[in-house]
Amino acid sequence: MPDQRVNKGLIVFGTVIIQIGLGTIYTWSLFNQPLADKFGWKLSSVAITFSITSFALAVATLFAGRLQEKWGLRSLVAIAGIVLGAGLIASSFVSSLLVLYITAGVVVGFADGLAYITSLSNLIKWFPERKGLISGISVSAYGLGSLLFKYINTWLLNNVGVSQTFMYWGIIVMAMVLIGSRFVREAPEPAGTDASSLSNSNNYTVKEMMRTKEVYLLFVMFFTACMSGLYLISIAKDVGVQLAGLDAVTAANAVAMIAIFNTIGRLILGALSDKISRMKVIAFSFLVTAAAVLVLTFGNISYALFFTCVAGIAFCFGGNITVFPAIVGDFFGLKNHSKNYSIVYQGFGLGALSGSFIAAIINGFRPTFMIIAVLCVVSFIIALRVRPPNASKGKPL
Repeated sequence: MPDQRVNKGLIVFGTVIIQIGLGTIYTWSLFNQPLADKFGWKLSSVAITFSITSFALAVATLFAGRLQEKWGLRSLVAIAGIVLGAGLIASSFVSSLLVLYITAGVVVGFADGLAYITSLSNLIKWFPERKGLISGISVSAYGLGSLLFKYINTWLLNNVGVSQTFMYWGIIVMAMVLIGSRFVREAPEPAGTDASSLSNSNNYTVKEMMRTKEVYLLFVMFFTACMSGLYLISIAKDVGVQLAGLDAVTAANAVAMIAIFNTIGRLILGALSDKISRMKVIAFSFLVTAAAVLVLTFGNISYALFFTCVAGIAFCFGGNITVFPAIVGDFFGLKNHSKNYSIVYQGFGLGALSGSFIAAIINGFRPTFMIIAVLCVVSFIIALRVRPPNASKGKPL
């Protein structure tokens, strides 16, 4: 049994340092053009790297719980930090697109996913009575990593070149995750005496959870949230140019706005979900997202309207990925949280791939936005109706 007299503030501090380091992978768009220019690769081919990273991140979460049981949280996070840093450092030596897919895609994404879900779930277990707020702090730190390193990696790219930037980036991130891992402590199982008094005292195993209909409904909603948010993040600048008629420099400001409102949404909606029904928060976010994408599809988009829609979608996406870990804890307990959340989290990997894939098939932003709007309406209805599973664990569908 871990020592419950540890300083929880230091555990929060360590987790935040870890999450900031992990979140730096969201600066990948800065590397697309420099890599294309240096090696003569197609820009679209380089951009696939981040889709691979996101998919590998999601897949890694399926293995994280078992590895944590085998190695312990601190060792697992430290090893993941070393592998993550090594993957970035190895990327500084690549001259083949396939090798880049392996180092910056598979290796970096897998290591990132292992540390992300275990450190997040562990922090939630330490604060079972404030799951939304704590999830918001942790996931906001992940977003802060992308915002901070947007400037750090931009400076490195301008001063040392793209290959050397990978080297320095890898060293910095490895150090951050290793330092953060020294402060984290594994939460007791179950997570404190207050856990049993929460809305759902049952601790579902993965098998028991998979026999409930609720996990599949949560998956549909999480997939929708991730697809809508991640697709917009990947094409925001292009939407501003093509649909709003903005110049490239002005439209590029959407990238910074996404990072800012994404982080704000994580903090505000995460904390709010502790005070009101989490499903009402989720339903609200789907309603706002549906309205925003419909405006982008059919509206006569002005400068102000474009940025309002982008900010709204980013705010809701940040809130969704913050509140869902808490919802999984509410529905299925905290004892097996990292394993259970990893199942729902596969919606992130599929969402990362699906938006671009659908857009390529139906050829355009507007038709893709229409599909996203329909999915958001469906998810809005689900959010209004879904409830925690019955006390009888593993009730069949």
